[in-house]
Amino acid sequence: MIIKPKVRGFICTTAHPKGCKVHVEEQIDYVKAHKPASAGPKNVLVIGCSNGYGLASRISAAFGYGANTLGVMFEKEPSEKRPASAGWYNTKAFEAAAAAEGVFAKSLNADAFSDEAKAQVIDVIKNEMGGKVDLVVYSLGSPRRTDPETGVTYSSSLKAIGEPVTRKSLNTDTKEVSDFTLEPATDEEIANTVKVMGGEDWERWIDQLSAAGVLAEGVQTTAYSYIGKDLTWPIYGGATIGRAKQDVDRACTAIQQKLKAELNGSAHVSVLKAVVTQSSSAIPVMPLYLSILIRVMKERGTNEGCIEQVHGLLTEQLYSGAELTLDEAGRIRMDLKELEPDVQAEVEAIWNKVDSSNVSELTDFAEYQKEFFKLFGFGYDQVDYEQDVNPIV
Repeated sequence: MIIKPKVRGFICTTAHPKGCKVHVEEQIDYVKAHKPASAGPKNVLVIGCSNGYGLASRISAAFGYGANTLGVMFEKEPSEKRPASAGWYNTKAFEAAAAAEGVFAKSLNADAFSDEAKAQVIDVIKNEMGGKVDLVVYSLGSPRRTDPETGVTYSSSLKAIGEPVTRKSLNTDTKEVSDFTLEPATDEEIANTVKVMGGEDWERWIDQLSAAGVLAEGVQTTAYSYIGKDLTWPIYGGATIGRAKQDVDRACTAIQQKLKAELNGSAHVSVLKAVVTQSSSAIPVMPLYLSILIRVMKERGTNEGCIEQVHGLLTEQLYSGAELTLDEAGRIRMDLKELEPDVQAEVEAIWNKVDSSNVSELTDFAEYQKEFFKLFGFGYDQVDYEQDVNPIV
């Protein structure tokens, strides 16, 4: 079939297998060109492995350190009549590239929140990965979660806490800039968001992996987070998502205490910079903020995407042998270039001026849009999008 991008709101409903392969290969090439100077992980579990920061984590571990990787994802498979999701094609491309270099890579397409998925992962670690993993990356993003103990399904909400919050928003279809208001969440909506996006499932993963004896001595685990600054804080940090992120911090403290006592291991929340991902595009303020940030950081030569951020996290922080760059809450900070005062000042100055008439002039929306379509395998010059392609990979 001929596969073209079909965009509905903040999501592209199609994905191109050859384009996704190029998307993965670009990240592999970056890692190979920036080989780590020190030793790293050997057996890695990535929970939420098929897109964005999770995918970059697998790529950096496998092609930077030669690590065996096991990934958990929840992706739509292809059929003869419709393409798969981008995450499916990304994963297949990653597995093929790893196999070509003799690096073990296995992926489970399952609900990572379920205990059944955790049991499958434990079985693979025991029988196919030598029995233990030394790095567990938690990079799961989902709007819903079913509690495996109660069977109750919770849905997250993107809402303010306390008073309504109004910020500028960019309609990526029409390029119209207008105000967007987040209404206050109820107590139930806040609690439900914490159940979905908080640290409870990360804790459950570590508890079950530990009980099964599949965590190595000195194991490290990290969960990814974003904090932002003044422009994004009311939507992110100060809203329901932020309350969930606070619960991830809580979980991290509990996990750290457990791993330190049992295995001399460690747990950290890693705060990464704002990048174009499927998740960030769904948050109203982020497309406009990112369009401005990309311009400002590109001009300084400091703009980074998922692979640069994650590879830096592994090579410059977790496995550098040097002291970690931590904030007052003990989080690893990879977002410091984004938060530099002069960067944020220029972003805010543009933010205050931008409207529908000058968005193309004042921002780099074109680059934002380019990065967005690359997530789904579109926009690569080396791919012929008029060519008939088999969606089944």
